[in-house]
Amino acid sequence: MLKRMIGAAAAWMMLAAAQAPQPTAAPAAEVSLWRLDCGEFVINQYGAFFSDTYQYPSGPKDVVGSCYLIRHGDRYMLWDTGLTDALVGSGFSNAQQTLRLRRSLVDQLRELDIRPEQIELIGISHWHFDHTGQARHFPQARLMMGAGDLELLRSPNPPDRDSAEALAHWLTGGGQVEALTRDHDVFGDGRVVLLRMPGHTPGHHALLVRLASGPVLLTGDVYHFTEQVENRGVPPFNHDRADSLASMDRFDRIARNLGARVIIQHEPADIGKLPPFPEAAR
Repeated sequence: MLKRMIGAAAAWMMLAAAQAPQPTAAPAAEVSLWRLDCGEFVINQYGAFFSDTYQYPSGPKDVVGSCYLIRHGDRYMLWDTGLTDALVGSGFSNAQQTLRLRRSLVDQLRELDIRPEQIELIGISHWHFDHTGQARHFPQARLMMGAGDLELLRSPNPPDRDSAEALAHWLTGGGQVEALTRDHDVFGDGRVVLLRMPGHTPGHHALLVRLASGPVLLTGDVYHFTEQVENRGVPPFNHDRADSLASMDRFDRIARNLGARVIIQHEPADIGKLPPFPEAAR
């Protein structure tokens, strides 16, 4: 009798456990991605500018500057901040290139009903002026950037004074900074990851964004335009040629293994792979 009672009690406990409400995992945050206009360039002698092996003709080439807004749940991040908005309505030209900017980042965010102070995070792919120009409008944001690039900009004679000025708020201790030395999972769930890709600069990073529609890879300046991918073209101003080639190889393998949509940030044809502003990719 006692054995039957124990058995019945055990069976009841198992049934009760099966019927009890189970804790549910928190729903994954929705991730959205907007492409933003961050400049237009005409490179007058692009063969000499983009190849250390004389790969390309010397005539002019049109490229673009693109920045990206990422929404993760109710949190906002900018990836790169483009040319300075001092160029809006004026532009700049010299023997090497012509620079133009149609709209500021703040103006484009306003169209999305997003205030500058809502930007919590800024990821900068590398220290070049066409990726840092409008960061100063978001002083409350935490800056995420390669440690090697931050070190260069903090030096007594930074390689680009425009970038050092654009990021002065963070370089001098006024803002929060994460100096990255490896890949960085921004939100802790693998949905937005800065990928360490040195070579173009010592602290260069690319960005992986995992959307519901599939992963997107943003190059930073691992590549500048489509022909570079096949030719393995390395610009003569890259920091380290061997690191550049190794980062290209890693980037391509990640893209292939994930089946990712690759966006070369300076390639006009590639930014068209994402919906036109103000639509978002999801």
